[in-house]
Amino acid sequence: MTTMLTWQADGRPGLEGTRVHFGPGPAGFRAHGRIVRPDPEGDFTASYSLVVREDGTLGRLSLSAATTGFERHLTINRTEDGFWLFDDGSGSARRDYDGSDVGLAFSPLFNALPIRRLNAHRGRVDVELPLVFVSLPHLEVSTTTQRYRTVRPAEGNSPAVVEFSWSGTRAELEVDAEGFVISYPGLAALVSNERAEPAGQS
Repeated sequence: MTTMLTWQADGRPGLEGTRVHFGPGPAGFRAHGRIVRPDPEGDFTASYSLVVREDGTLGRLSLSAATTGFERHLTINRTEDGFWLFDDGSGSARRDYDGSDVGLAFSPLFNALPIRRLNAHRGRVDVELPLVFVSLPHLEVSTTTQRYRTVRPAEGNSPAVVEFSWSGTRAELEVDAEGFVISYPGLAALVSNERAEPAGQS
């Protein structure tokens, strides 16, 4: 199954649109997306392409960001033995970070990685996780921790509610049946979700 997701920034101009293709397995997916943000400190646009493995861990992430003053690129690969490889075009670096999740500034799509891997939208979860965080538009990499706590699992037509907190910030995310954010107060809300089944399926 493939879906197109579009989020509108909360309280300010800005959009994120992404195409998600599900599989392999229940947690794996591939996504190609773009973020456009008019910003008081300077407008920017960014694009990403990521591969999430069958077990829900990140396999590869490619990022590009541009402003009127610069354009930057970053590729992140996570090896089978748990190391991270970063390449910004000037050479690659191998780092030993804990954890398996990456966060991207301004992007609710990336919350789906731990939510889907942990099934936080379907069962009861309360866990603190290490995170590799990438800023926009500068593509600077840092490490932090994030916490996910299931407030209410999805039931029928009612979305799940998952509390997300990190760096002194806390929000209750509404999450759909596939583990993607519907509403992230203060950041963005889903305004379009268009799905297509594989050929031959109804």
